[in-house]
Amino acid sequence: MEWLNYHHLLYFWLVAREGGLAPAARILRLTHPTLSGQIHALEERLGEKLLVRSGRRLALTDVGRVVYRYADEIFGLGQELLDTVRGRPTAGPVRLDVGVADVVPKLVVAALLEPALHLGQPVRLVCHEDNQARLLARLSLHELDVLVADAPVPAGATVRAYNHLLGECGVSWLGARRYSGLARGFPKSLEGAPVLLPLAGSTFRRSLDQWLDSLGVRPRIVAELEDTALLNLLGAQGLGLFPAPSAVEPKLRGVRRIGNAESVRARFYAISIERKIKNPAVVAICEAAKHELFASK
Repeated sequence: MEWLNYHHLLYFWLVAREGGLAPAARILRLTHPTLSGQIHALEERLGEKLLVRSGRRLALTDVGRVVYRYADEIFGLGQELLDTVRGRPTAGPVRLDVGVADVVPKLVVAALLEPALHLGQPVRLVCHEDNQARLLARLSLHELDVLVADAPVPAGATVRAYNHLLGECGVSWLGARRYSGLARGFPKSLEGAPVLLPLAGSTFRRSLDQWLDSLGVRPRIVAELEDTALLNLLGAQGLGLFPAPSAVEPKLRGVRRIGNAESVRARFYAISIERKIKNPAVVAICEAAKHELFASK
């Protein structure tokens, strides 16, 4: 059986956690050359570079980020073991790293993740927002426990991951009180009406464009926004009509429904490295999504 030198792993973990050799050396009371030599020994043992120089700082490599996460769990469990044996309350909450594709509406994200915070054990939720491709790469390196997205892993992707449909719902067009009259004659009343839309390229935007094209309706696009929370806010301020998943419509204040985008469906996925999800926090997210958030939508 192969063994790691856990002293070397501890030194690497502290350097990564503290952001450099100098602060870690002060904690460990070691000289810089000694500490650097211990980390080089770990790199030789693993056959991979873990840290690289970036300007005046040390940065983690891709492999370094994976090793750091494992080290974080190892030393966290070690502390929990000591606390248990000595009769102290065990260490803090379980960490759940969730990747959130930047096109997923923030209200949907909040509703999806809430069940993870109501388990029998405390959970420390850490969210990482980025585009889906970069988050998939991080998922493949086990930096994330799950990825929440509005589209499945694309065909031909180099990352081997599994799609778990959380649910789907209809899409409502909403607006401030001043646009209430547009409910009559909807959706034809969208012709020339001011609208706020998500950025082009997202699955949601493509579905909306296809729906509008099928109707032969051309609204006046006032703004295209990447941040859905900002889109909702500007819509509530009366800058234009905007689309939103019907599952979160009750959570939006200061707006009313103008009509439904028939045939347009918003879908949301949990993407994981494992075929069967085992993490209890992720299981809670999936179960609540299917049976509560998206039930009969």
